[in-house]
Amino acid sequence: MRLIHYTENSGRRRAFASKPAMKSGSAAKLLAIGLFLALLLYIAYVVRTALLLIFVSITFAIIFSPWVKWIQGWHIRHLYPGRGAAILILLGIVLIAIALYLAFAAQPIAANAEQMTNDLPQNLQSLQQRVARLPFGHAVAPRLNENRIREWVQKGIQQAFKLFQSLVSGVAALLTLILLTSYFMLDGERAFSWATSMVPGTARSRLKKTLERSAQRMQRWLYGQLILMLILGSSSAVVFGLLGLRYFYALAVFAALANFVPILGPIATVVVAGTIAGLDSWTKLLGVIIFYAVYQQVENAYLTPRIMRAEVDLPGVAVIVALTIGAELAGLLGAIVAVPIAALIATMLDEYVVQNSSPSVAESIRAA
Repeated sequence: MRLIHYTENSGRRRAFASKPAMKSGSAAKLLAIGLFLALLLYIAYVVRTALLLIFVSITFAIIFSPWVKWIQGWHIRHLYPGRGAAILILLGIVLIAIALYLAFAAQPIAANAEQMTNDLPQNLQSLQQRVARLPFGHAVAPRLNENRIREWVQKGIQQAFKLFQSLVSGVAALLTLILLTSYFMLDGERAFSWATSMVPGTARSRLKKTLERSAQRMQRWLYGQLILMLILGSSSAVVFGLLGLRYFYALAVFAALANFVPILGPIATVVVAGTIAGLDSWTKLLGVIIFYAVYQQVENAYLTPRIMRAEVDLPGVAVIVALTIGAELAGLLGAIVAVPIAALIATMLDEYVVQNSSPSVAESIRAA
């Protein structure tokens, strides 16, 4: 009996002694995991610009993949272009379109710029007379002379040089973005299969189908954006033509293309169109400002929410919130891809969080 009692007591002592060891071991594991996560967050913060470019490149690759597949379906003398050739053809079409636009728009702009330079003294005298008629115009009109204009031009050139330096880095980032997008379009399916292979087999089919549905919604965003660009380009062509702006067709095309970039695109269009209109008359400048002020209100409050809801199946308030958060988090690139990313998040939430009455992907997989 004493032997049994001694054995039980010694077992209890070993059990009590092992509990602190287990606690210290689990604490060490938690500490190691915390340090590892902190290290990952620090690395992500350091390379955040590169990660943003990669993320945006993947988004663009998903959006433009249907265009590449469409080009792959072309029949060229018993030959069908491969995926790499289709990507090169798509890039070539974009570059040719830009070159044609510059070729048709640059010549009249250069000719008018030369004529404006020759007529500068007369234009300044006319501008002084117009400003003098305005309230407090007599204090401003004497400053509008050739010497003051030259000072402004010199300062403008200095600011333009600084802007050019920033644009060089922007162009380098744009080329990197195009290159990464091309690679993701070229080898995206293999990367997608590799990434989903890490998911256990029971959840892999559901995840694949959900991501494919997300990709379809993201791709429809591009069609909605093209509709908005077409509406703005057509409206600008009509209004600029009625106002009698020079090379209004080039301005309309520029307005449509710039509308692809949220926030910054409309501002650039107002600056360019307003400058050209202001060189002709104040009434034309006022007409351009009124047109864009009204159109932006209509587009932001009516067109964008309704078109994106029809194409991407997102509520209007979700589109506006996505644009606001995207611009705040990642600036210009964040605003561009905000709506597609919102469509991706909405699809994932619909599948894994929201309980819908309609059959989900998981239920269809179980039924199959």
